[in-house]
Formats: sequence, structure tokens, C-alpha cells
Amino acid sequence: MLFLRALHLLIVYDVLCTFSNFARIRGMVKKWPVARKPYDGSAVNRVSTAVNYACIWYPKQALCLQRAFVMAHLLRREGIAAEMVLGAQKLPFKAHAWVEVDGRAVNETLSVQMTYAVWDRC
Repeated sequence: MLFLRALHLLIVYDVLCTFSNFARIRGMVKKWPVARKPYDGSAVNRVSTAVNYACIWYPKQALCLQRAFVMAHLLRREGIAAEMVLGAQKLPFKAHAWVEVDGRAVNETLSVQMTYAVWDRC
């Protein structure tokens, strides 16, 4: 079921990008509430796995912002206070989006937080 939600959210993100701008999508993410559920330590792993499989089956390549959007939404639905983080590197210029839970990047390489300077958290 989580896999299907992730796949659905990948589609939702694409539709939103077609009819909306980045500022509006960012505002949506900021307003998403965290579900009031008891903490489940395995939820991060379940959501990460579901998003990874959904990205494999998605007909287009899911970029980092799309993945972070989906991860943040699903984790918050599971009661986990996840933040979508946007960062950039100066030289060579690169930008990246990822999700953090309790200050730790989830479903990412360990170096992501050292490579990119954070410029926004949603």
C-alpha cells in the first residue's frame, strides 16, 4: 500500500509542477502536518523502501526534489517529523534536495550534509 501511495505522489508532483510554481509547492510542504501516531522506528525504512521501488517503476526519472517531496509527505503521514531540505554547492554549482529526520539525512549518502550548504528547510 505504501508503494502505491509513493507512486501516486510521484504523479501528483509532476502534475503540480505542470500547473504550479516551485514557491507554491514549497509552501505546501511547509504546511503538511505531522500525523499524531506513536513513533515507529521502522517507518523510515518502510517509507524509504516504498519510495525507492516507486521510483524504479515510475515511467520517468524521479529527480531529487520529487523524491524528497514524496518522502517528506509519507514520513509525516507516518507520524515522523521529516523536513525536506534544499541545498547547494558553490563550485562546481550543484543543487540537491533530501529529507532529514532528527537532523539525519534519510535514504541518502552520508556525505550529502557535508557536500551541500542548506539554504532552506520545509
